[in-house]
Amino acid sequence: MDNKTVYLNGQYLPLCDAKISVMDRGFLFGDGIYEVIPSYSGKLFHFQDHMERLENSLASIRLPNPHDRTQWLGILTPLLDKNLDQSIYLQITRGVASKRDHAFPENIMPTVFAMCSNIVPFESLNSGVKALSVDDSRWELCNVKATTLLANILLRQQAVEQGCAEAILVKDGYVTEGAASNIFAVIDGILITPPIGREILPGITRNVILELAEQNNIPYSEDIISLDALRTASEIWLTSSTREIVPVVQLDDEAIANGKPGPIWRTMNQLFQAYKQSDHE
Repeated sequence: MDNKTVYLNGQYLPLCDAKISVMDRGFLFGDGIYEVIPSYSGKLFHFQDHMERLENSLASIRLPNPHDRTQWLGILTPLLDKNLDQSIYLQITRGVASKRDHAFPENIMPTVFAMCSNIVPFESLNSGVKALSVDDSRWELCNVKATTLLANILLRQQAVEQGCAEAILVKDGYVTEGAASNIFAVIDGILITPPIGREILPGITRNVILELAEQNNIPYSEDIISLDALRTASEIWLTSSTREIVPVVQLDDEAIANGKPGPIWRTMNQLFQAYKQSDHE
């Protein structure tokens, strides 16, 4: 078993020694939230933005934040290696209750767990990936980064079993996001991504891309995208903290444009790679 150091409830210990109670509400109910924060050369990427999303997720499920931002930084930093590109996985559950009951228990401490993993370059980044459109069957609070990911898992697995890297989710004929990613499309020369709302997770990488588009005069819009419109796109991208910006070259067995990553993706990927190496917290 991997003996890398992790953080659990105030202690740094080997992963093989990290244990939680079977009565933890995260285990019994998925009653918790999580956050994934990239780190480049030992520095957490857009740490304040990730903390804001963490705080919003905690507030949405009425779970008090056990630490302030300075404390979180102090907890997470010892897990990092300044010589590597890594990502922090942070999970907070409501804690261990004395009995299994749907109602919130009183006077329990949240369970806090964090671990660090190396970021492995995505093999298909330069060649692009296949994606499958599927009905979005998730709950209505997709803006909350909750640990209850079973619907996402089933949708992603459906795509994987058809040789695809990701499921693109569609609700009432309109694209929401990927099972574990945000989505962008270039339609009629404009870079478009669905607007922030309860149907999508407010991705940090998504926000950086919009900032870079504005700064570099790339036409963009936050607008709804119908599945029919997506099929006409000249480029489709999937974005996340660990995979960054992945071009989709095939959707539902149909090639996107010429079946290769497009020029706007190449420009944005270059901008993003330069941006992440600069001094951005």
